[in-house]
Amino acid sequence: MGASRRRRSRITIVAAVAVGLTAGLTTGCDAVTKALDCVQTAEAVADSVTDLQQAMESAANDPTQIDESLDSIDKNLNDIGDKTDNADVDKAVDDLAAAVGNVRTAIENGDETPDLSPVTDAAGELTKVCTP
Repeated sequence: MGASRRRRSRITIVAAVAVGLTAGLTTGCDAVTKALDCVQTAEAVADSVTDLQQAMESAANDPTQIDESLDSIDKNLNDIGDKTDNADVDKAVDDLAAAVGNVRTAIENGDETPDLSPVTDAAGELTKVCTP
């Protein structure tokens, strides 16, 4: 009876370890997936910022490109906000959203050449905090 009890205890311990390892791996994979999502979205934001810079340069030809670029950045920021719960990423997203809002306001107020450096700086910070 003692051997049977030890065997059940071993089985219980092995099962508990297996469950713990599985949970750890799942959590680890989830964190890796979130980090990859963050990096991919940060790259998309960087591309959108580049598009915004190009749109500003050619605004005389097609002013709608500026709005499209700003909308694209906003969409990417929403995507990244949904995919992470990291405080540094959240702050970088908020900073970039504020910078984009400032550019949008400047354009609405008639500024034909708003300062994009806060947008590029914030995008750089987002890329930095998303890089594993």
